[in-house]
Amino acid sequence: MNYDQDKRIITTERLCLRLFEVSDAKDVQVLCNNYQIYKSTLYLPYPYVLEDALVWMENHKRNFEEERSYELAITDKGDGTLYGAISLSNHSTFKHGELAYWIGEEYWGKGYGTEAAQAMIDFGFRVKKLHKIFARFFSSNPASGRIMEKVGMTQEGILKEHVIKEGRYEDLVHYGIVYSKKRLRAEKA
Repeated sequence: MNYDQDKRIITTERLCLRLFEVSDAKDVQVLCNNYQIYKSTLYLPYPYVLEDALVWMENHKRNFEEERSYELAITDKGDGTLYGAISLSNHSTFKHGELAYWIGEEYWGKGYGTEAAQAMIDFGFRVKKLHKIFARFFSSNPASGRIMEKVGMTQEGILKEHVIKEGRYEDLVHYGIVYSKKRLRAEKA
């Protein structure tokens, strides 16, 4: 993970994580107007219209500048294709943040979610000096849990029937990772 503070860009081997631009709104709308994405996310509406994308992106830059959250586009490092989104909240009082992400269905299974999640965790620990990063997913979406496991998170608990989605109660599975001296030594090795 490389972070360019001036441009607010995180790069990995294949990806560029950057602030959303108004010109991304149509691509966001196309990717998010997908029932498969909707059913596995907590807050995305369906159908997802262009105005939803514009309203969602409206405060990203200010949130980043004010250190509240870092909501970034997951794009191809070479051609800029938009694959999805990733965010990390910053609860500075507690030195922790929540990781959340979605990947457009046509890009599933290519490792983009895992690569972006690892980069965002590294950013949270190394650049923002968070102590803990946590995430949650519907138990009906185990692929999201596999991403969390691949980046070193461990399951911390399950909140049974914690939210309602389409008239059905869903369990929320919580994962977390703590930044430790042991992890720091492993990174330096």
